[in-house]
Amino acid sequence: MASQGKSLAATSPPQGTQHVCDGLLLVVNENSGVAEIWLARPARGNAMHAPVWEHLPRVLDNVLQNNPNVRCVLIAGEGKHFCTGIDVEHLQTLGKKGAPRSDVDGARQREALRRDIMKMQDAFTAFERLRCPVVAAIHGACVGGAIDLVTAVDIRLCTKDARFCVKEVDVGLAADVGTLQRLPYIVGHGVAAELCLTAREFDGNEAVRHGLCSRAFDDSESLLTHARALCASLAAKSPIAVSGTKRVLLRVRDSGSVADNLEFVATWNSAQLITEDVAETFHASRAKRPPHFKNLLSKL
Repeated sequence: MASQGKSLAATSPPQGTQHVCDGLLLVVNENSGVAEIWLARPARGNAMHAPVWEHLPRVLDNVLQNNPNVRCVLIAGEGKHFCTGIDVEHLQTLGKKGAPRSDVDGARQREALRRDIMKMQDAFTAFERLRCPVVAAIHGACVGGAIDLVTAVDIRLCTKDARFCVKEVDVGLAADVGTLQRLPYIVGHGVAAELCLTAREFDGNEAVRHGLCSRAFDDSESLLTHARALCASLAAKSPIAVSGTKRVLLRVRDSGSVADNLEFVATWNSAQLITEDVAETFHASRAKRPPHFKNLLSKL
């Protein structure tokens, strides 16, 4: 797609990109072990409409989860913004589904709307189901539903002038696709409450101070360069160790006491610790060479 100026050129998908659907692109580099997902509706600020909500979990659960050559995923936005949230037309469609109707039983109508909302929630929970880590490279606007998205990934990087906003209270609803459930674990309850209740905008530097993002960069070109380098670094690590670490971290966040989770990781490692990856790490260190790890299995 045509780019205009440095800002857009720095946030354009690489060559070899596959068109998944209107607004969603995918490129898989099996040599590096890194896949890139691009939100690609730059004229609409990459706002997420129905095709994106439908195809994103399919890409994560089917295409990437079942590809043993993929060891890390990067998600970015084409053009001036990472993502301006849920597309207004899609939001209006959901609103119409919830409007009172004389020809449909109210309980059945609400039950159908609940399933629609849960399907949208699942589109982002798919990032957590993925065996490999996911890195988000955030520039420009990251608003509303985009916060739901980035709180579901593992690592977030941003530009210093990125603009974040949990916008939902200003449009008359409570965020319902994951922000209220995940953000408090990332930034703490008090900070999350202030950001969600006020719907105020904050920049990349503040996002780093709160722990929402790990690092902030001067421009989108530097952001993408460092994000790709980080993904390559993660992809070079033992996929057994990385997958296990991700799973245990999510389990600790979601349930149990310290004692419960110590028992969980003991059980996990009793199954995973006897692996050739440990020996490979030792031999590579002694030989002063990078370790070489086999892929995870797609199936037995």
